[in-house]
Amino acid sequence: MVDQSLRGFLEMVERNHPEELVRIREPVGREDITPTVFEFERAGRYPVIIFERVEGFEGSVVTNIAGNRKLLASCLEVEPGDLPTAYKDRCQNYLPVEVVEDAPWREVVIEEDEVDLYNLPIPFHFPVDAAPYITAGQIVARDPETGVDTTGFHRLQLKGRNRLGVSLHSRRRMYHFHKKAEDAGEPLPAAVVIGIHPVHYMGSMAYHYPPGVRKYEIIGALFGEPYRVARCGTADLEAPEGAEIVLEGEILNEVREEEGPFSEFTGYASYRSTQNVFVVKRVQMRRDAMLHSVASGMSADHILISCVSREAEILNTLRRNLPGVSAVHVPSNTAGALLAIVQMNKTAEGQPQQAIMAALGTEFYCKCVVVVDEDVDIFNLSDVAWAVITRTRADKDINFIHGAMGAILDPTSDPVDHTLTKVGIDATKPAGRDFAERLYITDDQRERVRGILESAGIRL
Repeated sequence: MVDQSLRGFLEMVERNHPEELVRIREPVGREDITPTVFEFERAGRYPVIIFERVEGFEGSVVTNIAGNRKLLASCLEVEPGDLPTAYKDRCQNYLPVEVVEDAPWREVVIEEDEVDLYNLPIPFHFPVDAAPYITAGQIVARDPETGVDTTGFHRLQLKGRNRLGVSLHSRRRMYHFHKKAEDAGEPLPAAVVIGIHPVHYMGSMAYHYPPGVRKYEIIGALFGEPYRVARCGTADLEAPEGAEIVLEGEILNEVREEEGPFSEFTGYASYRSTQNVFVVKRVQMRRDAMLHSVASGMSADHILISCVSREAEILNTLRRNLPGVSAVHVPSNTAGALLAIVQMNKTAEGQPQQAIMAALGTEFYCKCVVVVDEDVDIFNLSDVAWAVITRTRADKDINFIHGAMGAILDPTSDPVDHTLTKVGIDATKPAGRDFAERLYITDDQRERVRGILESAGIRL
C-alpha cells in the first residue's frame, strides 16, 4: 500500500533522492520562503525545501514539492522523459475511492469563533501581493445538481481570522458549481485541503475527463490504487486521509470583495479576479501540521505539473491523427501553458499546420505552438529558437488565429472578453527535398574531448 501523504513523499525523497531535500533550520520570515525557491532556481536546482522555523509562528512550511521532473517521475516510478505519457495513460484508468473511518488531520479541531487563520505561517510571496496567500490549498466541493465532487487549486488571500478571498478564474468545474449554487440562492459548501502528496497535485490538474468522473478517481489511478479519503463534516465532503490541514466552510453567494493583486504564473501581478469569498467555520489539522505552500509567480513549483498535464493532453490529441508526432513540451520558463513545442517526423506539407490547429484546440491557455523536426531538442529553448530562425519562412510558415479564447490571467488577452490572437509557427524543414545540412559533433568526439579536458584538470 502506497503512503499517499505529503509525509510519505518527503520520506521517499529523503530515502531515494537525499540531494533533493533541503532543511532550513535557521529562523526565516514568511516573506523569505518564496524568494528562497527562486534563489535555488537561479542556481539550476529544484529541491524540496522544509522551513522548520518561521518567525512568529509554530509549525513548519514545506514548499517546492512539484518543481522537479525527476521527483515527479519517481512518484510514478518512470523516467523523466516518460512522465507525460505515463500521466496520460494512467489518468484514464479511474479507480473508485476508499472511504476510511479516521484520518490524522482530525487530531485538532477548532470551530466557529475559535478559528484564527492568522495563526498559520501563510507566506507573503511577492511585495506586490495584497496579503499573505495560501497557494497550496485544494478546494473540494460538489456539483449542487449531480453531487459529483471536484478538487483543484485556487489562490486564497488571507482577509481575516476566518475569511479568505478566492478567485475561481479558471472558469472550470468549481466556477460552475458555485454559479449553480448561487443561482439557487445558496452558498457553495467547500473545504480547503492543505498538505498533499504531489500525485494528488498531478491528478487535480487533469483537465479533460467525463463529467461523472471524480478527480479523486483520477488521483487514485495515478497512485495505482484507490485514493483514501475521510469525511469532513461539511456537506458530506471528503478530504484526503493524508492531508495536513482541512479548512471547512463555504464560498458565499451574492458576495464579492476585492481580491488581489497576486503574483501569478505569467510572471506579472494579476488584478483580475472573480472576487469570491470563502468563510471558514471549522479547522481540522494534525497536531504537528506542516503548512504546504506553492511558490507563486513563474516558479517551477507553480507551473511544472500543469506543463506535464498539458503535454499529456496535447500529445494524446495529436497522436490520434498525426502518428509522426513524437513528443510535446510545454516549458515552465515561458509561463507554462502559453507555449507548446511539438516535435514530429513530417512526411508531407501541411502536417505542422494540422498539429498547430489541434494543439490550440486542445488547450485554450496555449497561445503559441511551434512545430519542429526530430533533430531539434524540444527541451532546449536555444535549439528551438535556432530552428525557428533558420527554418521558418515568415510569409508561409507563421499562422495567426484572431479572436481566439485566451486565459483570463494572460495580460495580452482582451480585458472584457479575454480573447486574443494566437500564433502557430512551422519551424520544420521542407518535405520532399534536400535542405541545408545541420552541423553536429558525434558522441565519440564529445567523449574524447571530455577525456582531454579531464586530463588537463579542466572541469566544465
